[in-house]
Order: sequence, then C-alpha cells, then structure tokens
Amino acid sequence: MSESTSLSTTDELIIGIDLGTTNSLVGVVDSGFPIILADAQGDRLTPSVVSYAAPGSPQVGRPALRSASAAPSATIASAKRYLGRPFSDLSNEELAAPPFRLVARKDGGIGFAMPDSTLATPEEASAEVLSHLKKVAEEVLETEVNRAVITVPAYFNNSQREATKAAAAKAGLTVERIINEPTAAALAYGLDKLDDDQTVAVYDLGGGTFDLSVLQMRDGLFEVIATAGDTQLGGDDFDAALAASVAEELKLGELSPEESTKLMAEARKAKEALSESETYPLRLPFFREGESYELELTRDRFDAEISELVNRTGSICRRAFAEAGQKGVDTIDHLILVGGSTRVPQVQQKLKEWFGHEPNLSQHPDEAVALGAAIQAGILCGRVRSIVLVDVTPLSLGIETFGGLMNVIIPRNSTIPAKAGELFTNAVTNQPGMAIRVLQGEREMAKDNWLLGDIEVPFSPGPKGSARVGVQFAIDRDGILEVLARDTATGEDHLLEIRNSAVDVDDDEVEKMVSESVDYAFDDMNERVWTEAKLKSEELLPAVEMAMAQVGESLDEAEAAEIAEAATLVRSILEGGTHDAVALKAANKTLDAATQTLAALLVEAAFSEM
Repeated sequence: MSESTSLSTTDELIIGIDLGTTNSLVGVVDSGFPIILADAQGDRLTPSVVSYAAPGSPQVGRPALRSASAAPSATIASAKRYLGRPFSDLSNEELAAPPFRLVARKDGGIGFAMPDSTLATPEEASAEVLSHLKKVAEEVLETEVNRAVITVPAYFNNSQREATKAAAAKAGLTVERIINEPTAAALAYGLDKLDDDQTVAVYDLGGGTFDLSVLQMRDGLFEVIATAGDTQLGGDDFDAALAASVAEELKLGELSPEESTKLMAEARKAKEALSESETYPLRLPFFREGESYELELTRDRFDAEISELVNRTGSICRRAFAEAGQKGVDTIDHLILVGGSTRVPQVQQKLKEWFGHEPNLSQHPDEAVALGAAIQAGILCGRVRSIVLVDVTPLSLGIETFGGLMNVIIPRNSTIPAKAGELFTNAVTNQPGMAIRVLQGEREMAKDNWLLGDIEVPFSPGPKGSARVGVQFAIDRDGILEVLARDTATGEDHLLEIRNSAVDVDDDEVEKMVSESVDYAFDDMNERVWTEAKLKSEELLPAVEMAMAQVGESLDEAEAAEIAEAATLVRSILEGGTHDAVALKAANKTLDAATQTLAALLVEAAFSEM
C-alpha cells in the first residue's frame, strides 16, 4: 500500500530526520502515529553516501553506494564523521582510512579532494543526503516540506551541531530542533507510558557513532540525567577491524582505494552474516590482477577482532552511570538498543553481562532514532501533545578566572535550554580590560580544559575591584552556546556565539578528560586549593607590609614579632616549591589571626584622619 494515500498534511508540517553516519531516514507523525517514509523503490534506509563521479548532480544513496567500488576516490561515505571538525583534529589513522582524499580547507575545516580537482565539504555532502530525504518526504506527502527536526549524537559539540544546521540550510530545510539520538530513541520506545521513577539506559551503537544515555521518567517527563559517548566508534570500525585482519592473513599488503572499498564492503557483508550464522565464506573475486581470494570466517574470529571495540563501549557505559550517581548499571529498569550494530551477538551478550538485564528489542534498531525525530517533530507542530522532553549538557561550561582556575557557569548534565551567569571584577589595579575565556571540561584548572572561544571586554582602568563585568551563558534547545559579557558601567554588550570553533573537542580526548577528572580529582583539588591559597597569600603579604609601615610602631614587640614570624612562614611555603595547599591555608589563617590588632589600628588611623 502506498503511504501517500493516507497521510494528512498541513502547511505547518515538520518532518523528523535521522542523519546517520551509515544510513539516514525520514519520518513524520500522521493521525497520531510516527511512520518512516519509503522512497519510490520501497527503501526506508538511505545509505549516507554521495558520489561525485559522474558529471552533473551528485548521486545519493544506493546509486552512490554502487558507484563506490568503481570510483571510490569520488564517493563520499560517512561524511557525518567530519562535520564541524577542523582538519588538525584528524589522526593519522583517520587520514589513511577512507579511499577519498581528505584535505585542509582555507578556513581550517575538512574538505574532500575530488579527482576532477574540485573540493567538496562535509556540509555539502550531508546537504545532498538531506535534500534526497526532503524529496522523498515531499513525494510521499505530496506537499512541499521546509521544516525538520534532525538528530545528532549526544556528544556532538557546538561546531558539529552548527555544521549539521548549515547542511540542512543548504538542503532548503529550516531546523526547528536538534535533539540527541538516544533521546529520540527513547521517544520511539514510548517511554512516556512508563510508570513514575523509571530509569532507562539507551545504548545506541550505529555505523559510526556510539552514545549511552541514562534517562529518568516522571509523569511523562523525559529527563536525561547523564550521557556519554564516542563519535568515532561504531559498526564501521567493526568492518575495518575485520578487513584489516583479512588483509593481513591474505598478505594483501598495501591496498589501492578500489581494493580497500571492495574489501570493506565484503567485511560489512561478513559482519551482517556472522550476526545470524556461525560461518561466512568471504570471497574477493578478481580482486587483484585477475586473482581471486576466498576465506572461511567464523563468528568466534569476528568476536575476537571486535572485542576491544565492544569493551570500549562498556567503559563509556560505566562512566555515564557513575555520573548519573543515582543508580548502578545493574539496577536499571529498562535497557533499549538502537543502531544496526546492536544486532551483533557479542554486543547483546556483553550488555546482558554488564547490565544484568535483557535488552528491549521491540523497536527496529535502524529506525528507532528516526521515529523519535518524527515524534519530536509532531510535538512541535501540534500533532503530538503529551510528551515533554528535557536534554542535558554533556560537559561543564565556564570561564577562566584569576590564577588560572576553571569557574563553572553551567555544570555538566544541566537540563537545556539553560541560562546562568555571574558577576566578575578586575583582579589587578589599572587593568584595562578583561579576557573572558570560554572553557568546556571537568578539570579544576583552566589549562586542563578545552578553550571554545574568548571575548575581550575593555573598561576604564581603575582600582582593583572597581570594574564589574556580568557574564551570561545561554544554551538553546539545539545545544548551541551563546556567551554575553556586559560592562555594567557602560551597559555595553559583547556577544560570542560558539560556531565553527577553531578548537573542536576530539571525542577520544573528551573521554580521556572526563576519566582524568576522576583519576586526578585529588591532585586537581589540591592544585585548586593551592592556587586559591596562593592568591590569598599574595593579597595578604603586601597588605600586611603596608599596614606595618603605617601603624606598626603602635604594636608591642611581641605582636610585631608574631606578625613577622607568620609572614615569614607564608613566604617560605610559597617559595618552597612543594605546593602544600593545606600548609599554606593554615599559614594564611595564622597570619590573618596575628594581624587582627594591626587591622584594628589601621581602621582607627583611617577614622582619625576623617
């Protein structure tokens, strides 16, 4: 039955799109039910592949996929992996992995160098996929479509989310909302119908990305209480691991782009077959100079090749639950699986071991995210009214303060949209301005976190503490950060939008940073306490010297000696190089106590001069 015959449409229609690394889908809510739309050939899944091999308009989807073996260097797959990232972010392994050539654009971003000397971008390739999905929707719905909800991995940073929106704009789509893929999946599983106080883990392992989100349900309210993930881990990596093993056993040596594409395609077939059966005859007919290869693969061998990759998802799961704080991995109420790679038996077996729970397989793993996107689109255009969705920030956001400390404005896992601010002042006399350095991360010291951008706020030089600068962070529902800095004396505003940031957060480094925030918690805290105590010391010592010069002669000999001894102790700890925060705090306290009489004399002297 054709889906177009029963669909009701309106001018306010919004579609839901899962822009996937490997496959993409489009859906809509009709008569209260979310459905995935099929193209003219009846396919719901559109391979996220774009071929620039033929002149004219690029091929998209299955035609492009068929072109990959003949023209691999002109066929772009997994463009999503490169969205919003600078070229400098790429590892040597990533540069060597695809059969197409990755190059640096003039703006520092990633480009795809085509054989005809043209340059394509991840945004352009993604726009071609989105344009195809838009056309599918318009053909099925028999009406023009201009608005969409698009899903992204939970760990996509600001630049990656902005690049997704830019790709949609190129495709003629206005993005009404960007939502995280695991959150969309939760909508698809109908979690709004669960009992109160239910905890749900959403394990999303797709072709190129992995996310684990922990959600809680209360009166139809979705609240994501923790999320963790890796945008460089997925089923494509399973294929690559198996392909590398096969190439080594067959002694294939260095592969040409065409050979690499053929081997990866056969490895993908093997992965899918070994998810259903115990053996698979891998065949590479006329692979090289007319020579053919054949190899019998077993599920045990496949499991061994991907074991390390699967275990990486386990460490991310444990981290997410540690951050959720409320329930352990083995005490969740529901475990739902999303993404085609969750069909791999080893993945399902490991999840049973880790979570002590049978996973919920009631939804099609490839379609769950798109269904959730369609439901969210239905909510926004009034076709679904009973669900409220709350998302969270994946990492803390803040600014660097005097002494190199990280001052958190919006903590990790805050629900979004979110808005928060603080008032800051000049730390140095005659300071001509303030540099607002926007940071993202979990470490106590600014140097250990990620710099997203900065704003310079000039103001009139004056005494220490005379300037006032209000800083406000605002995150919208798409997870895009806007930083406002205002000089309260002049009312002048300085605005920073975190778009296409020159310093993007590499996801392996994000995982490392979050892990290190736990591993080095005591060291970091000691360094923070030391820095704060050092700043206090550097404020106290000059003040004591000045006070002693003004009214020191009024002290008796014992009080003067006590102050001198306390000040000497502070200086010796500062200069000692041991960074003993506890000792310095205690020395500051001793000096502060010793100068009580001195402070009183200073106040009296000030009053007598009035």
